[in-house]
Amino acid sequence: MNLIGNAGTMLRAATLCAGLLASLAAYAQPAPDMNEVLVENRWAKVTRGDYEIELLRLPADVRGGFAFSSKRVLDLLVRLLVSKSLAVQARAGDLYKDPQMQQRRALEIDKIDASILIAKTEEEAGKTFDANPAKSDARIRELYLVDSGRFRVPEQISASHILFDFKTHSKDEALKLALDAKAKLAAGADFHTLAKQVSDDPSARQNGGQLGYFDTTQMDPEFTKAAFALKAPGDVSEPVLSSFGYHIIRLDDRRPAHTKSFQEAKAEIIAQERKKYVDGQRDQLVGEVRDDPMSRINQAAVDALVPKIDPEVVKKANQMTIFKK
Repeated sequence: MNLIGNAGTMLRAATLCAGLLASLAAYAQPAPDMNEVLVENRWAKVTRGDYEIELLRLPADVRGGFAFSSKRVLDLLVRLLVSKSLAVQARAGDLYKDPQMQQRRALEIDKIDASILIAKTEEEAGKTFDANPAKSDARIRELYLVDSGRFRVPEQISASHILFDFKTHSKDEALKLALDAKAKLAAGADFHTLAKQVSDDPSARQNGGQLGYFDTTQMDPEFTKAAFALKAPGDVSEPVLSSFGYHIIRLDDRRPAHTKSFQEAKAEIIAQERKKYVDGQRDQLVGEVRDDPMSRINQAAVDALVPKIDPEVVKKANQMTIFKK
């Protein structure tokens, strides 16, 4: 009987059950009270609803993980409280008895209302696009077939490196350290372990010098030339001089140039087509206002906003400046 294996299986099962129970418990919780006060002071309160609305202003890729940092959440709540408190003080004082301040406030409200309408239009356009996947799929497949060359992926390699930079060492010192590292590797040292120990690339402490996949356009030219010259995975270069310092490079893998399959390219095309559709709906909304045939321009009043400058006066002023010099 494999007690270690059985214990591991039981532990994984228990962990899975705990995760499922936690998920079920989360689903069983009642909907949050949007009027619940999260922070307050003598001027204002910030509710759960205020917090949720403010989160919508964050980019979608940031929003999901925002709440995992209690500091970020508290900082956001404090900023909201300060903003709401200052707004209360502005409305309570004499600020808006000034006609110019009243007009400034009205213009700011107009901008907010316009941005909300645009955001709503973009949201509805996205939902409309997503609601017809069959039509989108046919269009996406057509786009792929018409322009498959666009999905050509150049040759890529995956490599690791050990760097000795010129910020920390002189050029001669960096070269000597690179040669020492090369000798240690030739004697059997593990590349990633050595990179963690001696490389001046800060990320090497975590990744052991691994750079992942890249093509010929993404790295320093001299580094790229040496890395792509390596033939087989496991090959290690001599010291390579780049704009950053001296490197020892190891080839980890090579991917030949290829064209992405439809399935590989599909998500990219969908995202581009969705953006194009959403942008089009937004531009249509704005364009209808911009090109409204009922629009009128008081040209005389607009022209009066632009100061009239006599060219002769400017010429004389320039001459006087030259004369003084």
